[in-house]
Amino acid sequence: MADLGRGLVFLAFAVALYGVVAALYGGLAHKREWVTSARRAVYALAALTSGAFVVLEVAFLRSDFSFSVVQSHSSTTTPTFYKAAAAWSSQEGSLLLWLWLLSVWSSLVVFLTRHRMRDVQPYAIAVLMAFAVFFGGLLVFAVSPFDTLAIAPSEGTGLNPLLRHPSMMIHPPMLYSGYTLWAVPFAFAVGALAVRRVDAEWIGATRRFALAAWFFLGVGIFLGARWSYAELGWGGYWAWDPVENASLLPWLTGTAFLHSIMVQEKRGMLKTWNASLILATGTLAILGTFLVRSGILDSIHAFGASTLGIPFVILIGVMIAGSVALVVSRRDVLRTEHKLDSLLSREAMFLGNNLVLVGMAFVVFWGTFFPLISEAMTGQKQSLGPPWYDKYVVPLALVLVLLSGIGPVIAWRRATPKNARRNFLWPIVTGIVTVIVLIPFGVAGRPWALLMFAFAAFAIGTITQEFARGVRARRAMTGEPVPLAFITLIRRNRRRYGGYTIHVGMALLFIGVAASTAFQHVHTVELKKGQSTELGRGYVARYDGPTSRIDVTKNGVERLVFGARLTVFKHGKKIGVLKPERGYYPIEGAPFAGAIGKYFEGESTSEIAMMAGVGRDVWSAVTPDLDPTLATVKQGDAVFKGAQGKMDQQEYSTALGTAIRGLTDNYAKSAPPATFRLIVSPLVAWVWIGGLMVFLGGLICIWPTPDLAHRRATAGYAARVARDLGRA
Repeated sequence: MADLGRGLVFLAFAVALYGVVAALYGGLAHKREWVTSARRAVYALAALTSGAFVVLEVAFLRSDFSFSVVQSHSSTTTPTFYKAAAAWSSQEGSLLLWLWLLSVWSSLVVFLTRHRMRDVQPYAIAVLMAFAVFFGGLLVFAVSPFDTLAIAPSEGTGLNPLLRHPSMMIHPPMLYSGYTLWAVPFAFAVGALAVRRVDAEWIGATRRFALAAWFFLGVGIFLGARWSYAELGWGGYWAWDPVENASLLPWLTGTAFLHSIMVQEKRGMLKTWNASLILATGTLAILGTFLVRSGILDSIHAFGASTLGIPFVILIGVMIAGSVALVVSRRDVLRTEHKLDSLLSREAMFLGNNLVLVGMAFVVFWGTFFPLISEAMTGQKQSLGPPWYDKYVVPLALVLVLLSGIGPVIAWRRATPKNARRNFLWPIVTGIVTVIVLIPFGVAGRPWALLMFAFAAFAIGTITQEFARGVRARRAMTGEPVPLAFITLIRRNRRRYGGYTIHVGMALLFIGVAASTAFQHVHTVELKKGQSTELGRGYVARYDGPTSRIDVTKNGVERLVFGARLTVFKHGKKIGVLKPERGYYPIEGAPFAGAIGKYFEGESTSEIAMMAGVGRDVWSAVTPDLDPTLATVKQGDAVFKGAQGKMDQQEYSTALGTAIRGLTDNYAKSAPPATFRLIVSPLVAWVWIGGLMVFLGGLICIWPTPDLAHRRATAGYAARVARDLGRA
């Protein structure tokens, strides 16, 4: 199995190398047969990497500990659901996942564009295959997921407990899908610049790939935030961690790109800006991949110190230098066709939107790399915390929300007073009424939050007004009932109304962020059984007592769980029960750990409990007091160490199981105190609702419109082919 995997990866590397050479030769020598051969090499690459990834997945699912990566990242007690995800929890497996996804998207785009942009395609294929050469080379020469152990152990170390969360099955593939999909418009932008073809056709050919990259990367970020909120035990969903920031950077610049290409398509403007944005986004996607593997910045998401930093730095340096050289050398053909007619126009609003997004990206970039910058300048590594980010990001976010309400509805070229009054009168009234309604609830003491609520209400008002106008017009023309008119309206203009849906979702998300950060109540308190504590806003939590259990799989004990039962009251009325827990996973193969002690020497995770609602979340985490239990564990380890060799395996296992059961039962009976982190956080649900609406809008934008696509293809096919053949 391992030899098969190694062979497939080596062949993939060789095929990718051939693809680069064939594509470049075909493009420079104008030999279509070589370009066709390069395109087929992309298909072969996808087949080879798919086979290699299947081999790795089978090894994990079979618990084949002869594979070094399986032994270090899985175990027999790891649930099957997570064994499948363990393949990309390792550095080696994640690199193979990256290469596989890149090959799949590359195959799809070269297939869809096989009859289009024949002058651009060879160079785009060469860039995509060059990425494959880089990642394939790392897997062949640096870190292989198919390395084996001389003697296969009977048990593995196990998957990091923090990754045993359902979102971790989806979060990394979503992020990597986003990163790899950004390579597609990046490659076509390089190809278009290389042949000096800077019209909007390369944008049209890769728009859905850019939308898909934005969508998948956003979903990955969103799932990571949810994982942080539900798994890490600190009660937040965004910590400005370096790896979190690294995924946010290409999402921000990619969002700017998706807005500004509309200006290029409509008015022939911002060509230099768009080329620079997509080249920067592709580079930032590689930078995000680099940060996870380099170990240069401390992060709970990183793989730690690695030898891969230097190759990634070289790749990023080549991408930056090549991008700058291409844009500078093509500045004559990148000239804009029209100038900005007025600051009160959709073009100006989109440009302002772009500047805000790029400004946010710069703030995030500076804060992320400040430890390295400070170390280079002063010799001391210093970090910037959330207050620093909030100081700059919050005002930019306010402007962004305001522009998201203005940009989609203001007129192109120049807005007239009549047009502005028609579009913005009622949304402005909505924002003002929101402020008036919220002031009696004490919101005035948080001016940034109050402004965010007002601007978000304004944005939602403008978009709602546009939906209402569209439905009314549809009904006037067809007589359709409101629900059908609403659905048909979206179906017939998915880009426009999908974008509107995204803007509403972002407004809701920012409302949730503003409320949950500005009006959150956090308490960390130690309680004995029967004691209560006030949480604020009329909430009280009472500690009713400890809980404990043993989680087992068919192969043995997965973890020991110690928790607590809390009853929550609001204004004296019981509203629910919370059962936060902490799980303790055994450490395998550690000589210092005893038969029972190994369950407390390994990793532990916080299993939070909460009562979630549209208005407010009551969130809880517990740290149990295990000092008395650990004293008993120490005694038990001594007993079982002396019993080794004196009892047969069956008797020993039975006695050990009885001891562990007695240990957990005794914890629940002894009712020790526990330390709780308790949070009452308003409108957190709006973050998740807004995020879901954003991605619903993204799906609407991505989803093809068959009839419209067919009409466009029929109308323009002959002219496009003739133009391409003329250039070839």
